[in-house]
Amino acid sequence: MSALEKSMHLGRLPSRPPLPGSGGSQSGAKMRMGPGRKRDFSPVPWSQYFESMEDVEVENETGKDTFRVYKSGSEGPVLLLLHGGGHSALSWAVFTAAIISRVQCRIVALDLRGHGETKVKNFEDLSAETMAKDIGNVVEAMYGDLPPPIMLIGHSMGGAIAVHAAASNLVPSLLGLCMIDVVEGTAMDALNSMQNFLRGRPKTFKSLENAIEWSVKSGQIRNLESARVSMVGQVKQCEGITSPEGSKSIVEGIIEEEEEDEEGSESINKRKKEDDMETKKDHPYTWRIELAKTEKYWDGWFRGLSNLFLSCPIPKLLLLAGVDRLDKDLTIGQMQGKFQMQVLPQCGHAVHEDAPDKVAEAVATFLIRHRFAEPIGGFQCVFPGC
Repeated sequence: MSALEKSMHLGRLPSRPPLPGSGGSQSGAKMRMGPGRKRDFSPVPWSQYFESMEDVEVENETGKDTFRVYKSGSEGPVLLLLHGGGHSALSWAVFTAAIISRVQCRIVALDLRGHGETKVKNFEDLSAETMAKDIGNVVEAMYGDLPPPIMLIGHSMGGAIAVHAAASNLVPSLLGLCMIDVVEGTAMDALNSMQNFLRGRPKTFKSLENAIEWSVKSGQIRNLESARVSMVGQVKQCEGITSPEGSKSIVEGIIEEEEEDEEGSESINKRKKEDDMETKKDHPYTWRIELAKTEKYWDGWFRGLSNLFLSCPIPKLLLLAGVDRLDKDLTIGQMQGKFQMQVLPQCGHAVHEDAPDKVAEAVATFLIRHRFAEPIGGFQCVFPGC
């Protein structure tokens, strides 16, 4: 069983108590409550972690696409943050607060196409080539011909897209690259079981609180503080709940009877649709993106990723939840000193959400080590052994 498959199976187990230092100090305080007190699963707005929000318009052949970005900071290099599949820019919220307090930098967290609040004409095209071009287009739209120094940081799918964008020279001012818990070998091995993993998730939720509670108790996000802001970007209200016609279009699992001449088939269909409409009223939240339908793009995200990463002629950082995730090409590259690597144990796959302080410390140290940014607030670099 690959490391990523293990992560999926572990994600279905009840959540573990947080370990000291496994997340922000706020989250630790919230998780370690006394007996008899309920944990707070209420959603938290993005404005508690980011300074501003912007919808960036990008012109293309079919018209205008709008990409949602969340920003913080006013000086230093831009850290352009790319989330994993099914997540959103809000998954970087707690990390943003942590990194801004350590080094002088600017944060731009982007909702990739088909995710979060980004609105594009062709939201179903999630190919690596298209999403990598999106990165270059957003940078150009935001900064014109003279973009500031930029470091791409991506988690899982976002890490793969960051590498594709870097390898294609789509960000002219790129100074560094960071992948978080994405390795070609283990990712390719895990694709076979991905559909089973997705089928095992609930399709709908009673409320945002219910979705946040599920994410923590299932282990998808082990840090309650991050889950309270991040899950808002992963789920949405079901469309057409107040309209019977609208709700019919979003219901999953409705069986349309093709034998219309069969006696009683119309009444059976009607009952099924009415029952499901009632279910949607009771469970009005669903996933923003149906990841199962993106399967045809998975291979393109990850195949050849290790060599692409190694070929990028810029300083590189790889953060992993476990050393067993390394494939052959990256193992050789790491032994040859082609990139810096750090393992952050006691984390799930969403490393930057589970341990935002540790990830911020690793990224801040990388930036200072290469003299890309200045430390603030008395931050002291801790250089890893690998």
